[in-house]
Amino acid sequence: MKTIRILFVCLGNICRSPAAEAIFKKIAEKNNLSAMVDSAGTSAWHEGEKADARMRMHAGKQGYNITSVSRKFRPEDFEDFDMIIAMDDNNYFDLKNLAQTPEHESKILRMGDFFDHPAYNYVPDPYYGGDEGFKLVIKLLEKGSKELVNKIKKM
Repeated sequence: MKTIRILFVCLGNICRSPAAEAIFKKIAEKNNLSAMVDSAGTSAWHEGEKADARMRMHAGKQGYNITSVSRKFRPEDFEDFDMIIAMDDNNYFDLKNLAQTPEHESKILRMGDFFDHPAYNYVPDPYYGGDEGFKLVIKLLEKGSKELVNKIKKM
């Protein structure tokens, strides 16, 4: 199987998408899935910054090492990645608006499509909340990443 190229996208690329990148990398590695993984934001508000310290701390407690530096989504990402996975509907529709071709549009998916949770069909932004929000995001991303790995392995 060829290396799958996945880009996770949220708003600022400092909480959800860097966590998704780190979590997916580790789960893919454990499942012997060859993956090139990155993350980006639909905004450039935090470009060049490390991920939020709270997210790095909570992810670290679960064994995930977030090392990415924030960057803005670029039009060439549509060519460079096989799957572009949005954390919520706002991110999803922002990406859809940037897509120039049906092929680009077909690469855009929602992370919420890969996990089942009674209250969430998206990954909520923990930025303005407390510890529980960060813990929830990690839990949702773990579930979603496991399901995404299973889906890719069946392709």
